[in-house]
Amino acid sequence: MLLERQQLPTLRNYLRPNKVILLLGPRRVGKTVLISQLVSELEEPYVLLNGESANTVRLLERRTVENYLSLLDGSRVLVIDEAQKVPDIGRVLKLMIDEIDGLRILATGSSAYDIENRMGEPLTGRKYTFRLFSLSEHELTQVDSRLNAEDHLRHRLVFGNYPELLQLPSDDERQFYLQELVSTYLLKDILAFEGIRNSDKILALLRLLAFQVGAEVSYSELGRQLGMDKNTVERYLDLLSKVFIIHQVGGFSRNLRKEIVKNKRWYFYDNGIRNTLTGNFNAIAIRQDVGALWENYAISERLKYQSYHRMLSYNYFWRTYDQQEIDWVEDRSGQLHAYEFKWSPTKKAKEPVAWRKAYPNASFEVIHRDNLADWIKKWG
Repeated sequence: MLLERQQLPTLRNYLRPNKVILLLGPRRVGKTVLISQLVSELEEPYVLLNGESANTVRLLERRTVENYLSLLDGSRVLVIDEAQKVPDIGRVLKLMIDEIDGLRILATGSSAYDIENRMGEPLTGRKYTFRLFSLSEHELTQVDSRLNAEDHLRHRLVFGNYPELLQLPSDDERQFYLQELVSTYLLKDILAFEGIRNSDKILALLRLLAFQVGAEVSYSELGRQLGMDKNTVERYLDLLSKVFIIHQVGGFSRNLRKEIVKNKRWYFYDNGIRNTLTGNFNAIAIRQDVGALWENYAISERLKYQSYHRMLSYNYFWRTYDQQEIDWVEDRSGQLHAYEFKWSPTKKAKEPVAWRKAYPNASFEVIHRDNLADWIKKWG
């Protein structure tokens, strides 16, 4: 079954004359399928190119309006998949958009590092940037029912939400798919960066992070365990975030003396990747890390929600030196919203006294498996 992605209506709306849509996301989350769905709806001709093809590079390297008009052959819709692989692609697209009246361009990319360096400045004022993640809980309601929703949720906490997993008949095949994904695709873009050669060190770093989901991370300690300096650790983490494998959350503070702000927490965009790195695909019922899995999953779903609804939110965790803490804090339009994550609906969590005293106008809510849908599926 081909699911309709939440970003499809957005792409339809923003595919506008003399503008470029940049659709960013990790490999294998369905960018190519999504753009195929979009262009199949068009009632006009279009040109579809693959940026990883040498033919595409050759077709675009002669930077003249006449060459690009010949390539388009009357079409005014151009789609370039993995566009960051085309040399100087930002200036290529700028020339097209500026000189070919009515042209609409959709370009995808799996590396924010490449996009920033090759597309950013030339396309200033000429582009709209959107994200695509692995399947969201909202999208998966197309195949879930009330009867199987919780069972499916338990399964996704272990295997994650990559679209191709839906087509696989067994957990053994899903596990094999994820192992192949990590070994073949996960580091494909980061290892292409200049000076990055040691995939073993990067995988070792990811494995250490996988065991520390939801905990503050010391770059110095990571470096000591891996035999590299702190600056190299920070550089690798930055690159891993730009290929959409992990993301960081900083500490929240409004200058209360006891609040911790320097440390960071790192999470994975997909639980399946995290569990592949820890080598643990056991069912939820027999796991000791359910709390970390639930926290990682709920946060990744919230990020999808924020991105797809274009919600402006600054996200943090909160902790004091005397160990009072909150898992997730959103600062939206100056209003604070605090959340604790508990897998079990019966497990209670109290609002920390120091938080309530410092931020009496902030809301507080516990997110568990029974109310996750209210947090990430409603529109607005």
